[in-house]
Amino acid sequence: MTVKVEVGAGGIPHNRILIYGLVGSLVFIYLTLLNEVTQTQYFSFFGGLAAVAALLWGTDTIKYLCSYGLGTGVPSAGMIALGSGVIAALFGATTGIFAPIVTIIIAAIIGAVAGIMANHVVRMDIPVMVTSLIELAVVGAMTVLGLAAMACGTFGFLGMITGEIAILGFTVQTYEYSLIGGSIIAVIFMLGAIAIQHSFNACLGPGEKQDRTLMLAAECGFLSMIPIAVISFAFIEFLPALVSLVVSVIGWIYTYTQYIALAKRDAYAWLDAKPILEPKGGA
Repeated sequence: MTVKVEVGAGGIPHNRILIYGLVGSLVFIYLTLLNEVTQTQYFSFFGGLAAVAALLWGTDTIKYLCSYGLGTGVPSAGMIALGSGVIAALFGATTGIFAPIVTIIIAAIIGAVAGIMANHVVRMDIPVMVTSLIELAVVGAMTVLGLAAMACGTFGFLGMITGEIAILGFTVQTYEYSLIGGSIIAVIFMLGAIAIQHSFNACLGPGEKQDRTLMLAAECGFLSMIPIAVISFAFIEFLPALVSLVVSVIGWIYTYTQYIALAKRDAYAWLDAKPILEPKGGA
């Protein structure tokens, strides 16, 4: 027997966060096309912002799913989301300008299959399992596609496999530093999987508050952007990569300080940890 906990009471309804996350991540990913319009790479950071928008949505989806008593399934949900997302994002990236939309469709299909198997084969019988895994698969796909676009300046498949490096305005193609061949896609997988499941896992319990959980999700998203921004120095020009790094660091500092403020607000007491000192006179 499972007990449904009302989610979103006193906060933003889940369906509204779904719309914000889906539309926001889609818009941010398409904004990376400004790189092609302007013949620059300064807009690559929008891919990271797409991942942040998706992670906010995914965190609330995990909360919604786990309100049915699925406590230890939080990390598993994150891994399923990003595993489905990698497949959908790589397939969608082959479709050119329609890549983000195709990615969403493929991810939704994969999520639906995983949800049906979880309920009818594994017999988990959770009412929102199918819809939640559809959402999480889409979240994972948009996270992967967004971070990939941030790293190499494009969400096109060719840019991911050829490792285009721009030097003084000239593009040099090399297979040595490709996003996929260089296993950077594996780094994106782990950064996204940890980010999507950590926030609710860290905040769950009777004292969980939606604004604090979502702020931690944003903080995890910007934190994941930082290593991707560093990696992007190998794929795009120096100044655009530096812009991505600055945006990532500023976003992380802001969300981190806001999360600490919210944590202090909700804590019964706040005790700063002190180092363990050796007792005087020895043991």
